[in-house]
Amino acid sequence: MTRLTQYARGGGCACKIPPGELEEVVRGLTGAAPRDPLGELLVGLDHGDDAAVVRIRDGVALIATTDFFTPVVDDPFDWGRIAAANALSDVYAMGGRPVVAVNLLSWPRGVLPFELAAEVLRGGLEVCAEAGAHLAGGHSVDDAEPKYGLAVTGIGDPDHLLRNDTGRPGVPLSLTKPLGIGVLNSRHKATGEVFPQAVAAMTALNRDASRAALDAGAVCATDVTGFGLLGHLHKLARASGVTAVVDAAAVPYLEGAREALRDGHVSGGTRRNLDWVRPHADLGAVSEDEALLLADAQTSGGLLVAGEVPGAPVVGELVPRGEHVLVVR
Repeated sequence: MTRLTQYARGGGCACKIPPGELEEVVRGLTGAAPRDPLGELLVGLDHGDDAAVVRIRDGVALIATTDFFTPVVDDPFDWGRIAAANALSDVYAMGGRPVVAVNLLSWPRGVLPFELAAEVLRGGLEVCAEAGAHLAGGHSVDDAEPKYGLAVTGIGDPDHLLRNDTGRPGVPLSLTKPLGIGVLNSRHKATGEVFPQAVAAMTALNRDASRAALDAGAVCATDVTGFGLLGHLHKLARASGVTAVVDAAAVPYLEGAREALRDGHVSGGTRRNLDWVRPHADLGAVSEDEALLLADAQTSGGLLVAGEVPGAPVVGELVPRGEHVLVVR
């Protein structure tokens, strides 16, 4: 098998631009309203939420997002499935339903055969079909590194969205997928070992978790991807004006995650995540290794919901804003 992960410096959501650097790039890009817009912008760049949302008429909001990345696994079909599930997740994280998506493909055409690219696209098509979303067309470029993802358009109820700035004190935090995807993917890239439990987690849609959160009355959520649990929770707590308390012992992990950490399979993205949140967090109750797992850069992770979601573990709570934005106990 061609080892796709060897054709990229990073892998999956671990190849994202670090959150602190990204915030500097987009600083000042808010507030420029378009002329004669067709809808009301409900969610934009202000708090770094998972997708943009525009109210286009009473009871209907348009949700738009995009996500793509370098290979996170060597199997091209699985990579396509993972990338598609990850891109669709941003719509689910806002409480919406994906309607249509288009492919985004970068391919080193002189290095890797197009038969592999076709498998990547087939994987994306299968997941979009499962999600009930049309996959129609897209865009491709000749690139030194292979990259794949989707641009996705969905719809939602503008009065029943999941946002990252609506968290309130006294609400528990639920996590709908275990952590550890990042360290297992790093081990896969380094050794070629295959971890079916990680692939299963990454290809699982967040559709049911999103519906369950809405049915439970939740109004605040985010998905856990490249910035890790701590990074995404930091953004949620900061936007909501609260402190997030994490019960480290309650956080679930995939089998093999701790062994991968022990053996040093930690991405640079994970270390940058921890460095970013450290000045705003009280991490004194946990070891450095535990903090790294909590900051582990996930690819197509679960939803982090302010509220109780049936079947999902409660991993912490939101409390009134204190000295720190994050507290891990």
